[in-house]
Amino acid sequence: MTRDEYLALVDDLTEHDRRYYVEAAPTISDVEYDRLLVRLRRAEADHPDWVVPWSPTQRVAPTPASSFPKVVRDVPMLSLDNTYDEDELRAFHDRVQKGLDGEPVGYVVEPKIDGFGIELTYRGGALALGATRGDGRIGEDVTANLRTVHGVALRLREPLDLIVRGEVYITKADFAAINAARVDAGEEPFKNPRNTAAGSIKQLDAREVARRPMRTILYELVDGERWCRGHAEALAMMRRLGLPTSSHNTLAHDWDQLRAAVESWRDRRDDLPYEVDGLVIKVDAFAQRAALGTTSKFPRWAIAYKFPARQVTTRIRELEVNVGRTGAITPVAILEPVDVSGTTVSRVSLHNWDQVARLDLGDGDRVLIEKAGEIIPQVLGVTERAATARWTAPSRCPSCGSELAREEGKVVLACPNQLGCPAQRQAAIEFFAGRGQLNIDGLGEKLVAQLLQAGLVHDVADLFDLTPAQLVTLDRFGETSAKNLVAALAEARAKATFSRLLAALGIPHVGGVVARLIAARFGRPSAMLAAADELDSEAFVAALCELDGVGEVIAVAVDRFCRDPHARRVMARLIERGLDVEEPRVEAGDGPLVGKVLVVTGTLSRPRGDIQKEIEAAGGKVAGSVSKKTSYLVAGADVGKTKLDAAAKHGVAVISEDDLGALLRGEPLAPADSDG
Repeated sequence: MTRDEYLALVDDLTEHDRRYYVEAAPTISDVEYDRLLVRLRRAEADHPDWVVPWSPTQRVAPTPASSFPKVVRDVPMLSLDNTYDEDELRAFHDRVQKGLDGEPVGYVVEPKIDGFGIELTYRGGALALGATRGDGRIGEDVTANLRTVHGVALRLREPLDLIVRGEVYITKADFAAINAARVDAGEEPFKNPRNTAAGSIKQLDAREVARRPMRTILYELVDGERWCRGHAEALAMMRRLGLPTSSHNTLAHDWDQLRAAVESWRDRRDDLPYEVDGLVIKVDAFAQRAALGTTSKFPRWAIAYKFPARQVTTRIRELEVNVGRTGAITPVAILEPVDVSGTTVSRVSLHNWDQVARLDLGDGDRVLIEKAGEIIPQVLGVTERAATARWTAPSRCPSCGSELAREEGKVVLACPNQLGCPAQRQAAIEFFAGRGQLNIDGLGEKLVAQLLQAGLVHDVADLFDLTPAQLVTLDRFGETSAKNLVAALAEARAKATFSRLLAALGIPHVGGVVARLIAARFGRPSAMLAAADELDSEAFVAALCELDGVGEVIAVAVDRFCRDPHARRVMARLIERGLDVEEPRVEAGDGPLVGKVLVVTGTLSRPRGDIQKEIEAAGGKVAGSVSKKTSYLVAGADVGKTKLDAAAKHGVAVISEDDLGALLRGEPLAPADSDG
């Protein structure tokens, strides 16, 4: 490859990035893109003197920043005056018309993204500076971090000097995935996408920033009058240069059109993939903007029309204590029903008892409620405290009466009676039947509750004894439904494998990956139980720890399960009912990952199970935890600190999903990408 060919490849990949992240209209497949990226990395590894700052490989800085230098801007990023109803909006329009001596005026109406304000400076078409808004006049230089954000162009299509402004944001779906991962890890969920994006951009290590799924939309070309007559024309110019702008901007040429444009958003707000808290209305013509001028705080030519608040207050009726599948005792506040963002909210999880203590909650308190990321309602704080006793954590399980315990270093209070607790039993049966486990079609929450209440089922083994004659005795359960469920149970039993059965039993820390490792070691359930009988706990745990990806915490959990009397009875009954199922033998592949052990973690672009199958098909092994035997840690977005620390401790390379694609194709990684 020549240097000219290298530069052409950089431009090609940059264009594909723009089509994917800006237009959401890719023109090549992920596999084709990965192949081009591998070629680029090879060229840069062979010719480090060729590397240009706008190469897609140069988004992430190799070392953390020690601090953020200040950036003083010539044109301040002014705040916007706010309006909350049509009368105030009409008053703004009248002021504009008066300031322009009644001449016709047009507006651009834009969704107001609830993100983190940024300013990007391009010199000769290359990204030279990325800064935070700060106080408007003075921001901070976060160029290295902004280079990692999808949609931030490292190079424009033309070699221009210009400054643009916009917002960094996280989509609702990505935010929900981040919070789900945090809750699963026993961590507090983030409050909202905006704060999460802001906190991410202010991190000192760009490598950590890159793991957050952030994007950007730009809304202003500073000094746009140098090139264009108006704002709409400037936005079109920005798009031509490869910069991301909103596809939902509209033009209004008079008051009636402006009012209609605002009204059209009344029912569309929640259709966007990201949070918006209103609309920004700007005079289009730059000459008219100059005539209107600014106050000391706000431009006279723009205003923010704010949507109704997402936060509301309501009163707590009582505390409900829920027992989850794993025994976690979760406090839930039962509320006087209140509308939040178009949804009636009557209950909200408080996540853990430390949160209850921090908020100091009690019956009758009036609390402030917000929908985090437009999805999950949460209590922000108390606005009016009632003269009632404060809530405290229970000492015994509300379902079975067992004494509760908290693992050292954990925030979760839990019932240890895993298989004997009625509440855990119902949750365990629901989990056992769920998709990704035994996948028993038609066996949902309400039916499980009916089966338990009628005494037809006491544990998961009883499911396989059910008959149509028993099922038709249930309320609103006809003969056809009964036959369908029995058939679904038979199908689930026929398709079961040892690993799916093991994962479905809900053993702490044992998911699909670990279950496959254990299943491959023992072959079938009866053999695993026999091994536990032959060895004492210490020896059995040691044997499990010999498996790549099974650490002591997982091994101890499996050992406890195998020695629990109730669990043994359930396993024996499952075996009697035809579920002493073998694990299909996976022939060792001769692919590019033979001899390699990989751990997959974080939020990925595809289902983790699909990625794991590709690794195994290429001859690699997938482990559940990082150890000295691990070859690579495949890290998606929002990776937990535990796995990263373990990778650093053992010298394990941390690679991206793109890097994994290269490995699967047998292509080497560039040296800079294999050192974690």
